[in-house]
Amino acid sequence: MALSTWNILIVDDEPIFRKTLSRSLAASGHSVEEASSGGDAVDILARSPFQFVLLDLNMPGMGGLTTCKMIRSLAPAIGIVVLSVRNEEQDRVAALDAGADDYLTKPFGLSELIARLNAIYRRMQAVTEDEPAVLKGGDLEMDVSGHSVWRAGKAIHLTPKEFELLALLMKNQDRTVATSTLLRTIWGPDYGNESHYLRSYIKALRKKIESDPAKPEYILTEQRIGYRFRNPANEDRLVGAQDYSFAEPEE
Repeated sequence: MALSTWNILIVDDEPIFRKTLSRSLAASGHSVEEASSGGDAVDILARSPFQFVLLDLNMPGMGGLTTCKMIRSLAPAIGIVVLSVRNEEQDRVAALDAGADDYLTKPFGLSELIARLNAIYRRMQAVTEDEPAVLKGGDLEMDVSGHSVWRAGKAIHLTPKEFELLALLMKNQDRTVATSTLLRTIWGPDYGNESHYLRSYIKALRKKIESDPAKPEYILTEQRIGYRFRNPANEDRLVGAQDYSFAEPEE
């Protein structure tokens, strides 16, 4: 049986480590790209598909945990393995909580890394087989690959950025996505603080998908945090709905 080959992104600020690991993985038949920072990684992932990201925690600028969270929001199905010199339990727990699939302590053997990637890949394949072709929430339906959105069977026209924003929220259904994560994921790493910019897109989206934009049932605001896509069809989510504010987050 032929071995699986993958597109892998190595994110580490140490050039010698990146080059050594890149050559080893390439010699095993994998396609490898490198990024020296979290911001570069997000830019690369926004334009190219990968099966795996190998991510260091100790990087200047955007830290490894923040980068991990952004990558998970940008590519929910991607495999993320943290490679770090840190060996404390709290570091492993923090990485897994940030969205990592696995954690390896440096130094490590290439055979162990490949074995762990294979284990993650098998899980990814099993999930993909069961993944719906269309995202659904209430009477909203989104065909991500076809870039189409309907409400109660009626097509809704969205701009490319509106579509990306709604897709990211729907993929994280019933989970709050931070304002900074939304901005950096959709618009790039330089857009972390322009909350007013995001609010204008949220307002436009609500006008298009909500029955009453002033009292939204889909895109809810979590004060001082970000936004959350809520499926009104989930009756259990309606309990305690008064706890959620429809006001815009304060800057």
